[in-house]
Amino acid sequence: MKFSDFGFVNTQKMFQDALAGGYAVPAFNFYNMETLTAIISAARKTHSPIILAASESAMEYMGDDMLLGLMAGVCAQPSEQIALHLDHGHTLDACIHAIEMGFSSVMIDASNKSFEENIKISSAVVKYAHRYNVSVEAELGILGGIEDEKTKSNKSSYTDPDAAAEFVRRTGVDSLAVAIGTSHGPYKCKVAGEKLRFDILKQIEKQLPDFPLVLHGASSVHPKFLDIINMYGGKLRNACGIDDAQLKRAAKTNICKINVDSDLRLAFTAAVRKTLKNDPAVFNPRDYLAPAIKYMTETCAYEIAHKMCSKNKI
Repeated sequence: MKFSDFGFVNTQKMFQDALAGGYAVPAFNFYNMETLTAIISAARKTHSPIILAASESAMEYMGDDMLLGLMAGVCAQPSEQIALHLDHGHTLDACIHAIEMGFSSVMIDASNKSFEENIKISSAVVKYAHRYNVSVEAELGILGGIEDEKTKSNKSSYTDPDAAAEFVRRTGVDSLAVAIGTSHGPYKCKVAGEKLRFDILKQIEKQLPDFPLVLHGASSVHPKFLDIINMYGGKLRNACGIDDAQLKRAAKTNICKINVDSDLRLAFTAAVRKTLKNDPAVFNPRDYLAPAIKYMTETCAYEIAHKMCSKNKI
């Protein structure tokens, strides 16, 4: 399949527009009909470009045939600026498979390899993907935390600005994910209000002027959802996210793609826990999945307007 068959676009124009307009394109992770419905609904209501992100684990969970059906069901139009992105592809084969499925953008994450090995793997992905007009994102630096069973690390390291410039020059990637203090999962900081390293980001921008940068692990971990989850039997007492103001500030820089996953998971879980606790007789999944879609749609719309600043950009 070609991504154009689904009405998707690659990220080249949307990133150019984001750099020029001083906003970031939201990349929301999906893994079923409910998450996809919420993301698309919010994007269309806010008139925002959007990146639909699916990890290797999510693709395995949905299965190729179901994923293809979901993509056809989006009924995307190129004017909507919707990209389908492989999040944290760890091998060349994983990226090739996504491209063959109809993904318009892939991330090769070899950040846990040596610098030279990262360059070698990322260059191979670029060589293959660019033949099909597919955008490529890579990562330099290591984010701590856990996203899923395939993307996790108990260590972290900031991106070196000089290395970033060399990496982009030698690989030809279209965008670069940088590590400036974010992390995967709902436990992103030791104390509330921890600051991102904008000083490092500024140095990277000097080395790579007008180049698209990406921020992973950028969920805010909204307290209202934590309160609901913990009130109705959950155990996320010390969860902590990235302050909205810092993410909005990042969106005004060369960070033109901000990834969000945990916020949608928390919204989904909060709605389901609350519904089942308040009405123990509920057994029809639609009765608790509908509130989950509502919570996630509201979350996406809020983040588009107040963090990404991408509302009304298409």
